[in-house]
Amino acid sequence: MSSKQADFFPGQNSAPTTKGTVLLVEDDAVLRMMLRNALESSQYKVIESDSRPDALARLQELAEIAVAVVDLGLPPVEHTTLEGLATLRAIASEHPGVKAIVLTGQDEEKSAFDAIKEGAFDFLSKPAKTNDILMAVQRAFLFHRKEQDLMADGLARLQFNARYADGLKAVREEAEEKLVRQVLKETGFNVYKSAEKLGIKRESVYYFMKKFQISRDDN
Repeated sequence: MSSKQADFFPGQNSAPTTKGTVLLVEDDAVLRMMLRNALESSQYKVIESDSRPDALARLQELAEIAVAVVDLGLPPVEHTTLEGLATLRAIASEHPGVKAIVLTGQDEEKSAFDAIKEGAFDFLSKPAKTNDILMAVQRAFLFHRKEQDLMADGLARLQFNARYADGLKAVREEAEEKLVRQVLKETGFNVYKSAEKLGIKRESVYYFMKKFQISRDDN
């Protein structure tokens, strides 16, 4: 193709861009394929795994992985959460920057608390809607990018203090509040810039400010 032809087809000579790399840890091949298709359709690069050892090997090999979607019921004990929780524990210990999203169909309430204790970023019950999974992944990447920015500035990662007894909703809300407060402070309470950094609409920034009673006077 000539240079002039390439001008008319700018994508021909460049690699397709992605929103980031997701590790998908799921032993059910059919469900794994469905999840992969959904993620790839949303421009995520997907690395597949069907067990804890393989998942940890992938994480060791590929530093680009920022988010992991982990099924708690993994072999060789698919009918318990032991392997899934062990996977979360290893990710939190060996790859603390990776945001883990849990998928499980077992004992939702207990599994949620166990997963949070082992460092899970989010929790979804099977069968989870595709849109819910994509939203969780998007939120996980947002937090991952924010933490990378903080560490690049020599600051600590975001820390959340909600008690486990307060439930998963409390943990999510504290995470949202801390992130929104941090970004508003960095932008001097410029709602337009804050919305751009967070990847949300300005109306959503106002919603969070009202929800968490955030004002310029707080800073």
